[in-house]
Amino acid sequence: MIFKSVGSLDGKTEKSFFLEQIQVYRRLVEVFCERHGIKPCGHDMVSDDVDGRSAGGMTAALADFAGEGRPNQGSGGSPEFVSELKAIGIITDEDELPELKSVLGKEYGRFAEAVEFVIAHRREIFEGEARPGEAGDLLGKLYNSRRRKIQEEAAKKHGPTLVDFFCGAGGLSLGFVQEGFQVRLANDVEDVCVQTYKYNHPELPSDRLVQGDIRKLVKHLGDYFANDAGEEIDVVTGGPPCQGFSEANRQRVIDDPRNELYKYFVKAVEIIGPKIVVMENVKGMQKVAGQVVEDYERLRIRKGGKVYSYKVKYEILNSQDFSVAQSRERLIYIAVRNDVTEEKGVRPEDIFERIKKSCEGHKDFILTDALRDIKPLEAPRIKNMNEVDSDTTGKKIDINAYAENDNEYLRLINGGRKIPYVLNHKARYLSDVNYEIYKRLSQGDDATDEKIKDIMPYAHRNHCFKDKYYKLIADRPCRTITAHLKMDCHSHIHPYQVRALTPREAARVQSFPDDYLFWGAYLKTYMQIGNAVPTVMARGIARVIKECLE
Repeated sequence: MIFKSVGSLDGKTEKSFFLEQIQVYRRLVEVFCERHGIKPCGHDMVSDDVDGRSAGGMTAALADFAGEGRPNQGSGGSPEFVSELKAIGIITDEDELPELKSVLGKEYGRFAEAVEFVIAHRREIFEGEARPGEAGDLLGKLYNSRRRKIQEEAAKKHGPTLVDFFCGAGGLSLGFVQEGFQVRLANDVEDVCVQTYKYNHPELPSDRLVQGDIRKLVKHLGDYFANDAGEEIDVVTGGPPCQGFSEANRQRVIDDPRNELYKYFVKAVEIIGPKIVVMENVKGMQKVAGQVVEDYERLRIRKGGKVYSYKVKYEILNSQDFSVAQSRERLIYIAVRNDVTEEKGVRPEDIFERIKKSCEGHKDFILTDALRDIKPLEAPRIKNMNEVDSDTTGKKIDINAYAENDNEYLRLINGGRKIPYVLNHKARYLSDVNYEIYKRLSQGDDATDEKIKDIMPYAHRNHCFKDKYYKLIADRPCRTITAHLKMDCHSHIHPYQVRALTPREAARVQSFPDDYLFWGAYLKTYMQIGNAVPTVMARGIARVIKECLE
C-alpha cells in the first residue's frame, strides 16, 4: 500500500514520505479545481506556495466549493470523513485523528478541506475524470483501498512473470508491464526509488517491493516464492553496479570487491532459476564480458529433479534505435535456460537478432520532439529555491496547457493518452556566472568555446572534462541522461531557454510517460531518472522476449 497509517510511522524517512503524500494529495485536488476553472468568491485558483509545499491558496476555494455539494466539514471528524481517511490508509480508526493533527500541524486544516472536497465531488473526480492519467487515476494511486482492488485484479491475470533487481524508479519494470508481464518481486536499496516505484506501480503488493541490500535479500529470497504453487519465474532483470574495470592485469577483474553486487545478482539468478535473464549495464562493462559469460554458463540449477544451465550472449544496444529521443548505449546480456532452447528453439543470439529486426523501420526522434508541448520556464536566480513552486520556474504538479496538442513522440511514450497534468517540471537554480555561460553558448558548444573563455570557472581543467558545460543540439537525439545531473546539469543545457533540462524533460528523453511522478527531494529526481532504463527501450526488449516464451 502507498500509505502507512499515521500511528504506525517508524522513523524520519517514513514520516517524510507520509507528509509528501499528504502534500501531493492536496495538490492534485487543487489542480483539479484549477483545470475546471473553479474560482468561487472571486479568488484565483493559483498557487501561493512559498515554502515548497502545496499551495495554501486553495483553502477558501475548496471550502466554498465543497459547500456547494454538502455542508463543509473542514475540521474533519465526521463519520464520512473518518471513513475516507481509512480508505486512503491514513488512519486505521478514529482514535488516530489527534495524532494525525499533531503530525500535520498547520497543514491539517487544509488537507481536511481537500478530503472533504473529494467526498463532496467523488463522482466528478473518480468517474468524470477516471480516464488513465486524469485526476481520478492519479488520485486513485493515493488510496490504499483502490490499490488493493488493482492488485486483486492483477492477481487474476495470467501473463509472463518478472523479478526486477536494482529496479530503481521502475522504468524497466514499466516497459515489461506494458507488454503484459506481471512483476512478482522488485528490489532496490534507495528509499526514494522504492517510493517512486511504489506509487507508479499500484499493481504490485507492497510486500513484494523490497527496499534493502541484495546481499541480505538473497539469504531469504526463496521465502517470497514458497507459496506461489510452484510457479516459475519467466524473466529476471537487473543492472547491478560494477566499478572495478581498471585493473586490466588481473585475471578475473569481475571478482574485484567493487563488483560484489554483480556477484549477488548472479546468486539471485541461481536461487530463482528463471527461464531468461536480462542484465543491463554501462558499455564499459564490455571489458569483462567474457568473464560474465563464464559466470552464467557455470551455473547449474537443480529443480524438480532436473539440472538446468544457461547460454549467454551480449550486445550493445542504443535506445535511439527503439524510437527513444536519446542516444544511450547500454550493454545488454541475455541468458536463456537450456530447456527453453531445447523446447522452443530459442537461443540468446536469436533474441538479439529479433530485437534488432524489430527496431527496423522505427521512427527516429530528436530532442525537440521531447521538448515540445511543455510550458517554457525560467531558472530560479535565488539559492535554495529548487523546491519552491512558482508560475515562472515551474511546479511539481501543474496543469498541462498543451494536453490537447498532437505530438507523435508524446503519443508513443504516453500510450496515446492525453494527460492533463504535468509532473516534476521545475527549472533548476542558476548562479549569475552560470546564467551568463548558458546564455552565451550556442547549440553544440562546450566548455572550451571562446565565447565563455573570460568567465569559464573550470578553464584550467578543460583538458579532462570539456563537456562540463554543453548546450544540447535540438535536431539530434539527446545525449545520454545520467545520474550525475543530481550534482549539476551543466552538461544538459536547454537548446532554446537559458536553463538546464527539468526533471520532466529528462524523463521524457528517457521515455517515461508524463504521469510518472518522481518522489523525494528535487535533486534526487534527477538521480532516479538518470539511472533508469528508457521505458520504450525496455518495452521493445520485453515484447520480443514475450514472443519467444509463447
